Amino acid sequence: MDPNNSLPASAFQRQDETPDAEFYHHPRFVTHIDDAAIAAVTQLYREYFVPDSTLLDLMSSWVSHLPADVAYRRVVGLGMNAAELSANPRLNDLVVQDLNAQPTLPFADQQFDGAAICVSIDYLTQPVAVLRELARVLRPGAPLVITFSNRCFPSKAVAAWHALDDRGHLALVRQYLLAAGGWHAIELLDRSPQPPGHSDPLFAVVARTNAGLMP
Repeated sequence: MDPNNSLPASAFQRQDETPDAEFYHHPRFVTHIDDAAIAAVTQLYREYFVPDSTLLDLMSSWVSHLPADVAYRRVVGLGMNAAELSANPRLNDLVVQDLNAQPTLPFADQQFDGAAICVSIDYLTQPVAVLRELARVLRPGAPLVITFSNRCFPSKAVAAWHALDDRGHLALVRQYLLAAGGWHAIELLDRSPQPPGHSDPLFAVVARTNAGLMP
């Protein structure tokens, strides 16, 4: 199986193919979904991330949307902009890394109790490689919560994302996880705030690592 689950290379092309380091060079201290959608993300984290656990916020920025009243042992943020990461009050450690240029994560095996990718999966040009790495660095049975909406930087989202609707995005992320291997209990969720049309929609794909499962 090829690294992007038999999807053609054109599926991961983008309108703007300039280096991502240039695009993300200047910090953007903005939120990319509205308050109601952010609250839906926070609720998912409350449900899936255990207090006093060690978490990886992948493709992080200046906010992590973790529940303010829940204490975690350690939160590591990996993102593109050092200024944004440094301004994030929930991060204990930060790593600046372009996952499209280097999808290998700089962490030991089974180091984290959970991981999040918030409104960023659509920018990955090597998503299967990144998800395979996440399966490696998470502990057995640990949850990965991937959230997204219908908003993005259009020039940096991959062509496959542009070609699909919301349901197609859920199926695509599931396909990435299956291609990566090491994941089970994949859930496709619509957590859009109600009533529809009054907020940004919010969708999630949640999966758990296979490592340590009985054969």
